[in-house]
Amino acid sequence: MSIQIRQIIVAARTALGSMKRRLAISLSMALSVSLVVIVLIGFLAMASGFEKALSGAGSPLVAVVLGGGTNQETGSDISADAIRKLKASAGDIGVLRDSAGNLVASRELVIPVDVTSKGDRSSGTLALRGMDGSGLPIRNGIALSQGRLFAPGAREIVVGAGIARDYSGFGLGAKVRLGTVDWTVVGHFTANGSAFESEIWGDIDAVRAAFDRQGEVQSLRLRLVDPSSLAKLNIRLATITETPLTAVSEAGLYASQAGRMADLIRLFGWPIALLMAIGATAGALNTMMSSISDRTVEIATMRALGFSRLSAFLATWLEAALLAAAGAAVGVLASRLVFEGWRASTIGANDVSMAFQLTVTPQVMLTGGMLGLSIGLLGGALPALAASRLPLIAALRARG
Repeated sequence: MSIQIRQIIVAARTALGSMKRRLAISLSMALSVSLVVIVLIGFLAMASGFEKALSGAGSPLVAVVLGGGTNQETGSDISADAIRKLKASAGDIGVLRDSAGNLVASRELVIPVDVTSKGDRSSGTLALRGMDGSGLPIRNGIALSQGRLFAPGAREIVVGAGIARDYSGFGLGAKVRLGTVDWTVVGHFTANGSAFESEIWGDIDAVRAAFDRQGEVQSLRLRLVDPSSLAKLNIRLATITETPLTAVSEAGLYASQAGRMADLIRLFGWPIALLMAIGATAGALNTMMSSISDRTVEIATMRALGFSRLSAFLATWLEAALLAAAGAAVGVLASRLVFEGWRASTIGANDVSMAFQLTVTPQVMLTGGMLGLSIGLLGGALPALAASRLPLIAALRARG
C-alpha cells in the first residue's frame, strides 16, 4: 500500500474519530439533508403515483373517438348522425363486432358533480360518467367487486373503489343526490387502482335526462382488433364529414394527460427542493468549517509530520460526504415508510377530483439520494480545500 493511501486512511480515521466533539452540529447537517431528500421524494412520488393512476386507466386496445378537434373528452361533441354512420360501416374498420355483426361500442359523456361526505362533511367534485352497458366490458381490468351493473334507463350508479373508500354514503343500496335527483348505488367496481376508481358510472340515457344533456355524446369507445387497427378506424372517420372526428388510443389519451400533470407537479417540486438544497449546502459548508476550526491543531500537526495536502483535503471531504450520505439514507428510508401508498387527491382528467396513491419508485429514491449526497460533496469542497491549505504555523499558534 502506498504512503499516500496510508496517509489518507489515517487522516480520515482521525477526522471521523473526532466527530463526537461536534456531534450536535454534525447531526444538524445530516438532518437538513434528510429534510431536503424527503421534500423532493414527496413531490416525485406524487408525480409518479399520478402517472401510474392515469396510465393504468388506458388500454391500447380501446379507441376513443373524439369530435370537435379536441384531444380531451371535455369539450368534445359527437353527433348522433356521425355515430349512426360509423356503426353502419361495412367491411373491416379495425373494430371488434359482436355475434350480430354490430360494432362493440359505448357512447359516453362525463359530468362534474359535487359530492359531500355525510360523515366528515368533506366534499369534492367527482366525475359522473354516463355510458352504455358495454362500457364496462370494453375496458381492461374492470371488475365488479360488489353488487351489479346499472340497468338501462334507470337512475342507478356503480361507484369506483376509491370513491367508496374515501366518501361515506356510497354503500350498496344507498341513495345519493347527484345534481337534482337521487341515484341508487347498485355496485362497486375496481380498476387496478387506476383513475377509473375515482369515477361514478351510470346509464348514459339516465344521466343525460337528469342533467338536461339530451342527445349529447362526448366520446365513443370502441374495442380494437389490435393496436395497429387504429389507423383503419381513422381512415373511416375521415369519410364522415359532418364533424371532424379523430380516434386516439385510450392509453395515449391518458398518458398525455398524466404527463402534463406530472410535469406540473415536478415543476413545483424541484425548485422548492433546490432552494432547500442551497440552504442545506450552506449549512454543510458551515458545519465543515466548524470541523476544521475544531481540528486546526490536529490538521496542522499532521501536515507538519509529513501528511500531504491531498490527505487533509480528502479526509475533510469524506467527512462531509458521509454525513450527507447518512442524512440522505435516513431521508430515503423515511420517505419510503411515510409516502409509499399514501393517498392524495388532485384535479385530474375532465377537471374533476382524482384520488391516487403516492409511489416511491427506485428511480425516485435514487434521485433523492443523489441530491442529498451532492449537498455534502458541494458543501464540503470549499472547507476541504481550506483544510489542505491550512498553514503549518497554526498548530504552534493554537498551542501557544
